[in-house]
Amino acid sequence: MIKTFGVASARFFFSRYPPTTYNICISSPAFAIRFSNHSVSSRRNFSVMASGSGGGEEFVKGNVYPNGVAIITLDRPKALNAMNLEMDLKYKSLLEEWESDPKVKCVIVEGSTPRAFCAGGDVKQITTKNHLSDMIEVFTAEYTLICKIAGYKKPYISLMDGITMGFGLGLSGHGRYRVITERTVLAMPENGIGLFPDVGFSYIAAHTPGRGSVGAYLGMTGRRVSTPSDALFVGLGTHYVPSGKLASVKQAFLSADLSKDPHQDIQSTLSEYSSDPDSEAHLKRLLPQIETAFSASKSVKETIEELKKYQRSTDASVAEWAKEALQGLGKGAPFSLYLTHEYFSKVACDMGKTDNEMATLNGVMKTEYRIALRAALRGDFTEGVRAVLIDKDQNPKWKPASLDEVDETEVDALFKPLSPEVEELNV
Repeated sequence: MIKTFGVASARFFFSRYPPTTYNICISSPAFAIRFSNHSVSSRRNFSVMASGSGGGEEFVKGNVYPNGVAIITLDRPKALNAMNLEMDLKYKSLLEEWESDPKVKCVIVEGSTPRAFCAGGDVKQITTKNHLSDMIEVFTAEYTLICKIAGYKKPYISLMDGITMGFGLGLSGHGRYRVITERTVLAMPENGIGLFPDVGFSYIAAHTPGRGSVGAYLGMTGRRVSTPSDALFVGLGTHYVPSGKLASVKQAFLSADLSKDPHQDIQSTLSEYSSDPDSEAHLKRLLPQIETAFSASKSVKETIEELKKYQRSTDASVAEWAKEALQGLGKGAPFSLYLTHEYFSKVACDMGKTDNEMATLNGVMKTEYRIALRAALRGDFTEGVRAVLIDKDQNPKWKPASLDEVDETEVDALFKPLSPEVEELNV
């Protein structure tokens, strides 16, 4: 049975083949794990099936049209287009093939259902034996795909209609054109299952208003962005197109002459069909409070204290916002909250520093790879999945159980280079 975690968006694949194992240590005794030599093999078939799913459904479809528009369709509606390892590999293979094909002028990515662009990734067969090799496969596939998207040499357009969470934001948020609708729902709620907001969201967050504080707020609380005005204000979307016009936009792309200047034609088409949201961004009105509470200079405890103060505000909208933010923080694993704050603060502070690797997405993803391999093997992840996906009691027993018990040295160890036995991310 495949467990799909669209709301909290975890992304892990556990091999269906019996692994051969031996013990290694990643940089710190705290992360002794068992390593499998099961290797990743590239899939070159035109459509890809999720392993173990049955039915022969094609989940990633690629088509190139006569005018040079290439379209990737995520077609797994029962799982809200959640991505698995094989889908990641197929997606990247299409991008690589099209990038070098002179006939292809631009790439459009869409979901097959109005319910979701992509709800995140799969958690398949959660067991007590988590193997590093499985994590390496998944995070290598995901993170190299993200870097491919960010540096893509041709126009890349995401039609983010419906739920776009977790890895869904990884597939769209690093692209040039990010089209949202009134049905778009955006979120990064990984702290709620004992992980952290990954897929390069720290880099996206660092570019949000308030010197990255809005992105930190979204990442730490898992708060959903569900209005076009907020999505545009934060920068998660570049254009708002009402869902009723999406078919017309797509048809306009397919009939456009993209032979001379694809970017100009795409921008012209999007300008024709896009609209201004009806309402002002709610997060814009709350920016002073967000910037104060979620500043990179504040610790998680200080953030909580600021929110408690705002909860007593005479402004009802501020008090309600603070209450919801505290509730969001309350759902996260204490270790994950500490890690997220530390990580996002580092990335935000390094923005614009040309001599710092963390100022580039590729540098961020290399660091994130180290963190992800280690964080995914902590007990909080297994416990979070149990509480949210398996038993569904929504009552995880985090270790450590409180912010006071978080060991700062354990958090810092996640950032350190990998041991020689494990290669760093090659991007």
